[in-house]
Amino acid sequence: MSHFSTLRTKITNAEVLTSSLNDLGITTKTEADVRGYNGQRIRADIVAVLDGDYDLGWSRNSDGSFDLIADLWGVAKKHNQTELINSINQKYAVNQTLAEVKQRGLQNANVKLVVH
Repeated sequence: MSHFSTLRTKITNAEVLTSSLNDLGITTKTEADVRGYNGQRIRADIVAVLDGDYDLGWSRNSDGSFDLIADLWGVAKKHNQTELINSINQKYAVNQTLAEVKQRGLQNANVKLVVH
């Protein structure tokens, strides 16, 4: 029986996700295994290598969005999973917004994002 859970996300940009994880000091791998309970592994497009024996992974769907795949029980043994996932989503949202602003040629505009 697998201990992995799959959660729908609004994440669509692999580059921004990877840079967001790196900004948070999290090592990433691509096309790698997500570690789970009792040595179980599942393949993912992007893997956040966490301290301990468990990782977070993201797999791309046919619509371009990513699902989060993780053994959430295992992740929670060493991390506050809600805080961790929220911080990743928040960093992704900020970086995605900045990437879109740059892409639209507004890189010279004085853009200030305030995150509460």
